[in-house]
Amino acid sequence: MNKNKNTTRMIVNVAIYAALFIVFDLMQNNMGLLQMPNGGSLGISTVIILLASYQLGYKTGLLVGLISVFLQFLTGPMYIVGILGFMLDYVIGFAVYGLASLFKNYKYFYPGVLISNILRFISVSLSGVYVFGLDWIPSMAYNITYMLPTAIVGMILVPILHERLKTK
Repeated sequence: MNKNKNTTRMIVNVAIYAALFIVFDLMQNNMGLLQMPNGGSLGISTVIILLASYQLGYKTGLLVGLISVFLQFLTGPMYIVGILGFMLDYVIGFAVYGLASLFKNYKYFYPGVLISNILRFISVSLSGVYVFGLDWIPSMAYNITYMLPTAIVGMILVPILHERLKTK
């Protein structure tokens, strides 16, 4: 009975985070904040995946990150060029946020937020090189324009929201 209760709780939590992801992704797509012409934007919705990782653990956070990829088909334009582009820009690009809780937090500094954004930056920059045919510097320059603000937003919001979500 306890195992069923835990499974049900996990499914409900994943559904809640998935729903929140949809809301935030729709909001960011409709506001048009830092929308790049060939894909990429300020990732407010990544905060949701990060919070899922911190509240539910990295395995469930990874699941929420992977589910978020497919939810993006519902929330706005996706710039997909082949399977490698899909994997680098979306699957790896969003799954890494689910792994954030693997890294120890220090008060209000959450290294997992920074590391997951760096990993996504590397992944989307690789996509720029191998999928879009850019050299390294132009690919990194393009992707840093939205990845740096995404990292900053996450580093500010995630610690604040996570502290408020903790049960006392």
